[in-house]
Amino acid sequence: MKFTALVAIVPEDLEQECIDKARELGAGGITLIQGRGISNETRKTFFGFAYDGNQSVLLMVLEKQLSLEVLKAFDAILHEGDPSNSRGLVFNFPIEHLRGLDLAQIQKFEQHLKDSL
Repeated sequence: MKFTALVAIVPEDLEQECIDKARELGAGGITLIQGRGISNETRKTFFGFAYDGNQSVLLMVLEKQLSLEVLKAFDAILHEGDPSNSRGLVFNFPIEHLRGLDLAQIQKFEQHLKDSL
């Protein structure tokens, strides 16, 4: 079984929707990191400081096929039906060596693979 790390940087207002979708698709643990972003276009100023809003970084370790499903679902949420406008970023990368993943989660990934065949 191959694993990937999925990273999604989403606006704070879409955080819960992305978490719910990931769980619905079969993701187990999700690590959240709060952050602030600086984009090419400044959206707001507050006493001369540029502010683009709070963002959430969602980190997940997923089975490769499941990772692609979650990535596509997040992409749909972030574009909200408009492919020319994205409100975030989502990407994944392969994991070569992995230790510490819960056995129950591995069994869940295996069941997802069986169900998708």
